[in-house]
Amino acid sequence: MNSIGLDIGTSSICVCVLDNQNGSIVDSTAFSNNFNVNGRDYERKQNASEIIEKCVSAVDLFVERHSPVSCIGVTGQMHGIVYVDKNCNPVSDLFTWQDMTGLEKAENGLSYAETLSGLTGYKMSSGFGATTLFCHKLKNEIPENAVKICTVHDLAATKLAGLKSPVIHSSDAQSFGLFDNEIKKIDKKAVLNAGLDLSLFPDVINDAVIIGKHRGIPVCCAIGDNQASFIGSVNNPEDSLLLNFGTGSQISFLTSQNNIQNIDNAEIRPYHQSNNLFVGSALCGGKAFSLLESFIRSVLNLTDCNYDSAYPFIDRFLEKNGEPSNPLKVTTSFCGTRSDSGKKGSIENIGPENFTAQHLIYGVLHGMADELAEIYNKCDNKNHRFMVGSGNGLRKNKTLQKILTDTFGLKLKMPLHTEEAAYGACLYAMTAAGVYATLEEAQKLINYN
Repeated sequence: MNSIGLDIGTSSICVCVLDNQNGSIVDSTAFSNNFNVNGRDYERKQNASEIIEKCVSAVDLFVERHSPVSCIGVTGQMHGIVYVDKNCNPVSDLFTWQDMTGLEKAENGLSYAETLSGLTGYKMSSGFGATTLFCHKLKNEIPENAVKICTVHDLAATKLAGLKSPVIHSSDAQSFGLFDNEIKKIDKKAVLNAGLDLSLFPDVINDAVIIGKHRGIPVCCAIGDNQASFIGSVNNPEDSLLLNFGTGSQISFLTSQNNIQNIDNAEIRPYHQSNNLFVGSALCGGKAFSLLESFIRSVLNLTDCNYDSAYPFIDRFLEKNGEPSNPLKVTTSFCGTRSDSGKKGSIENIGPENFTAQHLIYGVLHGMADELAEIYNKCDNKNHRFMVGSGNGLRKNKTLQKILTDTFGLKLKMPLHTEEAAYGACLYAMTAAGVYATLEEAQKLINYN
């Protein structure tokens, strides 16, 4: 018996088939999420209708190819919203988590995100679903026939399940903002204080729940990709720390806390039932290494060679050269931080003996590790025995793996599979469908290199 997992990412979409007995990936496919839509300079949109059509077709193909299928799990990019009508058909594009409408200035001279924060007491950012909704409300841009908002993967799960109204998991509801993590519900008072229509927010659930069937196969409620990646990467949740490197980077671990104070760039996110995840985020993460590659490529191309990529040069360099002494101190917040969008990166401790490419490469890698370690070191709960890595930005970089091991003082393990979020969606669906009695039991299927 197999399970199917669907992960709708910002730049790519993945579908995988998981063997329920041994946890191996039977089949998988990934294709580009090239459904971007041009809009105003500050908007970041994708065509929700085309995404859903492509995803349903991909799931159907795997159902036909790998039956019998016990359940379907769905996950995807958090924070963003799409408006749907009374039949749960999209009546707008998907406004993604990268949307910058919230940074535009309102009539009071503050940004829309700052204005919403002042009205509600919640720290809101541009790209959060409730911030985008607030902007559209003030601009009179909410579609007339919109009855609900949801994430794109909520929409996918709802369409697969044959429902006419979206159901949203707390992991996604919290990503909108204006969410009370104590009771795991949208904060009604905050929504009303913001002048928003409470009826636009879907019902919230906090468990692995089957919401309907697709071609007779149970469909689980969608969950956020951060939570799905944790589920699909960690087979010992109580003792493990997850480090993920994609475009950004994140550090996540299980916690019973409902909120935190005085730790910048970190938050508590709903996970499963009464448990939460502590999540610390760096906006640059793997992009810092991408910027390094771009810089080195530009230097190589001064010779008029026109190299398409400098990664092969960096890889060969790291294989042949160890870490130098007298390191550079590189702060890799090149894209700002969640708490300070204006913050920039920096390079310190430069002298004539360390102004070299070798020092810069290692300095950037250490900066990527240090940015997450700085968040982790402020936590009270640092009793983890294992560290798990996920994301291609880490999987392909053995030097970064070693640096993280040294920085955190924990052995780093990498899952055998590479589709962590889609894999986690499968495990969550198996829990909902009763294939495994508990989520922790399902996670025992995970194996490491």
